[in-house]
Amino acid sequence: MGTPAFAVAPLEQLLAAGANIVAVVTTANKPAGRGQKISESAVKQFTDAQNIPVLQPTNLKDPEFLSQLKSYQADLFIVVAFRMLPMEVWQMPSLGTFNLHASLLPQYRGAAPINWAIINAEKETGVTTFFLKHQIDTGDIIFQEKLSIDTQDTAGSLHDKLMHLGAHLVVKTWQAIANNTAPNVSQESILASNQWNLDTLKHAPKIFKNDCQIDWQLPASSIAAKIKGLSPYPSATSLLNNLNLKIYEASILAETPDKAAGTIDTDGQTYLRFAAKDAWINILDLQLEGKKRMQIVEFLRGWRLQ
Repeated sequence: MGTPAFAVAPLEQLLAAGANIVAVVTTANKPAGRGQKISESAVKQFTDAQNIPVLQPTNLKDPEFLSQLKSYQADLFIVVAFRMLPMEVWQMPSLGTFNLHASLLPQYRGAAPINWAIINAEKETGVTTFFLKHQIDTGDIIFQEKLSIDTQDTAGSLHDKLMHLGAHLVVKTWQAIANNTAPNVSQESILASNQWNLDTLKHAPKIFKNDCQIDWQLPASSIAAKIKGLSPYPSATSLLNNLNLKIYEASILAETPDKAAGTIDTDGQTYLRFAAKDAWINILDLQLEGKKRMQIVEFLRGWRLQ
């Protein structure tokens, strides 16, 4: 059960390892883009080429869907980047349902763990497989794999690294469950052994439009981390000539600004920078509303500061 490219890699690895995938569940096709052309999920596109039955329910509690799902008599459900499942679904298979999550649980429970790990300037993250239970991302842990976050990583590059790491972990988990050797460690015991509590855990909630706006009053290091953590999607934003500006890449200039935070400075040819609290943020890769994405030199050829 999955939707985006992050879920395709584990499915591909499972097939290569000999797993008997009897069916795949993904989101329904929907119109997308300016032309409102019907769009299929990455999982649907991949699965069609494998001649595997695909279910695309709009309602996961629909009796017809539940009946059809049950008819496949699957021993195990595997969930990667999908929707929240109702109990009627995840309790169905005899061996249970496990999920792949892109963090080291119990840290960064939620919809956007990759983004928040970089926004918060973490040095390490990873992937976790765990058995589903009612509360999101709280089930018993099966396996974890750690990964160091490079200083140059963006949400996009870290996504790809975790996607491949996670694909291998899914296969390892499937094999362990099939052999009845899968660990089953409660997150409550991990919290107790690490002397954490629910108040000190870092969370990874879904990112909304307001979360993407840059506050230039913050230190430059925090702003740079936010730009990397939201690049390439959904991207950090600001205003330029009263138009929305998406910023995909930037660097910190170790020079204390002599202007108020948020002030724009440019030579009109080679650089465009914003004043932060304690340094300048030099914009390298951007997209202005109504324009294509560009490197800064190309952008400045046809743009003037108002």
